[in-house]
Amino acid sequence: MVAHDEIGSFLPIKRTIRVLDVNNQSFREQEEPSNKRVRSLARVSSLANLISPVRNGAVKRFGQTIQSFTLRGDNRSPACAQKSFNRATVPTPSKRRNSVRWSEMLDINMKESLTTKEIKRQEAIYEMLRGEQDLIEDLKPARKAYHDPMLKLSIMSEEELTHIFGDLDAYIPLHEDLLARLGEATKPDGTVEQIGHILVNWLPGLNAYRGYCSNQLAANALLDQKKQDARVQDFLQRCLESPFSRKLDLWSFLDIPRSRLVKYPLLLKEILRHTPKDHTDIKPLEEALLVIQGVLSDINLKKGESECQYYIDKLEYLDDKQKDPRIEASKVLLCHGELKNKNGHKLYIFLFQDILVLTRPVIRNERHSYQVYRQPIPVKELVLEDLQDGDVRMGGSFRGAFSNSDKGWIT
Repeated sequence: MVAHDEIGSFLPIKRTIRVLDVNNQSFREQEEPSNKRVRSLARVSSLANLISPVRNGAVKRFGQTIQSFTLRGDNRSPACAQKSFNRATVPTPSKRRNSVRWSEMLDINMKESLTTKEIKRQEAIYEMLRGEQDLIEDLKPARKAYHDPMLKLSIMSEEELTHIFGDLDAYIPLHEDLLARLGEATKPDGTVEQIGHILVNWLPGLNAYRGYCSNQLAANALLDQKKQDARVQDFLQRCLESPFSRKLDLWSFLDIPRSRLVKYPLLLKEILRHTPKDHTDIKPLEEALLVIQGVLSDINLKKGESECQYYIDKLEYLDDKQKDPRIEASKVLLCHGELKNKNGHKLYIFLFQDILVLTRPVIRNERHSYQVYRQPIPVKELVLEDLQDGDVRMGGSFRGAFSNSDKGWIT
């Protein structure tokens, strides 16, 4: 892949940045004597697809880190490494709950009276109901076992806890409502005739998660920072060893709503797959699927904008000339990630919808920031070209690649 940065009327120089998509294959930097040769960088993903317009703007798969298609394999932004907390651990229960399939609760006569397709349909409906029960059971300990004790013991301030936990426990009634509706629709024999109309009316309420999901990146960053405090680490470790945690750490509990949200379309598709075409529930189920897809797109878009602004706020400029207005105006972060050569030198890059920004990670007063390196490059001055797998070219160093030299290639 090639990216050309044309300086235009200001300088009669054309700068070329080549980025090779090697389909998840790592390759190493080659030594070279001049800045016209190339230094290979760590594994990267194709920028061609990322710069191309995507449907619904920033909306991609909600289940992935929104707007965080990184150029590294580990999908982590620079942060100080967490020291392992050494203490003896005690046996804890498994993460998995004991689950029973719907068909396993039927008596023989009832089971024989239903078709295989209907049994699978009822099992899919029961899986949705059981998932709501599990979600409610997981949301309740978040405040009682983590938030309230840490506040009472002054392990974290109320402001910090509010930033990390948000209104998590306020969503419990929302899911209890769905659970109650499904319970009312369940017949004495345990079957549910129609579920589509229930979901069409209930699913729009999930828009309440927009604020919570938009804050997740900042909340997780603050939690990671607080884990460096010995008191916080000790408390979280004790909770992890307690039976209620099921070996799940705090962030696993805080991330449960997001992971549940992405399951609704899958559950609906599974119910639809086992619903006969002439069933009265078909149209309501199809409508419900469109509703949840729209809800997730809205949440996804808001989350992407929030994460984009999060990183913009962490940029530090060495020169006012680097403050391109297209950075502050960005609403979409197409990708970001670390570039690293064999000597251990690193750059962290951000590809916004209109501009490419290269930075160096820095820590000031325990705050992680990104110091802008060189002049940001407008996307309109980038031209991408796909390279064949294994087509490694020779080129220059970071300095050569991103300076006003004739050409700077990154393979």
